[in-house]
Amino acid sequence: MRMNYLYDFYHTLLTDKQRKYIELYYLEDFAFSEIAEELEVTRQAVYDNLKRSKDLLEHYEENLGMYRNFVSRQSLMKRLREKLGQNEDEEIAIILDELEALD
Repeated sequence: MRMNYLYDFYHTLLTDKQRKYIELYYLEDFAFSEIAEELEVTRQAVYDNLKRSKDLLEHYEENLGMYRNFVSRQSLMKRLREKLGQNEDEEIAIILDELEALD
């Protein structure tokens, strides 16, 4: 699931080839052999390209932290909703909904 989020945040920083490998493996749930057949490469090439692409996404996250910030915001909004509980002000609820919609 983490890789799907990283892909969502950073896919524009990948090459078309890297995006294709990630999409087939993580989003379409293809096996290495299926990807190899689809892209007419060896299974080793699939493994190597996925590893490099995954490492690159992790590198982007380490430096930019978009996923980490997303998770933190989600956690804070959840805590805020819990604290408001039954006393939730309609205006505050609208603001929280707007914040969630930004992600």
